[in-house]
Amino acid sequence: MPQNQVTMMVKTIVLSEYNRNPPQVLSTGRVKIDGGPLYDLERIQNLVNDEGQLFAWTEKCRKDIRKLFDDDLSRVAELIRCLKATDYIDSEWCENGRGALAACDAYSIRRLEVMPATGKTMPVEYFLKFAVGKTGKLVLTVSCHV
Repeated sequence: MPQNQVTMMVKTIVLSEYNRNPPQVLSTGRVKIDGGPLYDLERIQNLVNDEGQLFAWTEKCRKDIRKLFDDDLSRVAELIRCLKATDYIDSEWCENGRGALAACDAYSIRRLEVMPATGKTMPVEYFLKFAVGKTGKLVLTVSCHV
């Protein structure tokens, strides 16, 4: 007696402007993309001049922005505007927890900041990861943490 078999087709949905060779599954975690940065940093910085063009794309990113900046996306935009090309780390495919992928550039920036609890100035290193959306008009922020 033949057994019933179920075949599932999963279509990868890429929401980033960069869409070459997306992985079929991100089960191994991060999938690096060679040859980055994928997006022109000056273009990204111009896009985030309008904070309405900045979108926290993952739940973790939304939580981190809430914790670090009290949900103030203008402070995230300010961090992005302060980035230099030398702050670039690498590029990788990221998943948003709902089955969509984006090809992202990762950056790190170190700044001196006054700690509210102590009033002391300390160096803080931020890690930011973002992509340009398919339409070319939205910056999808995937990661923003210390």
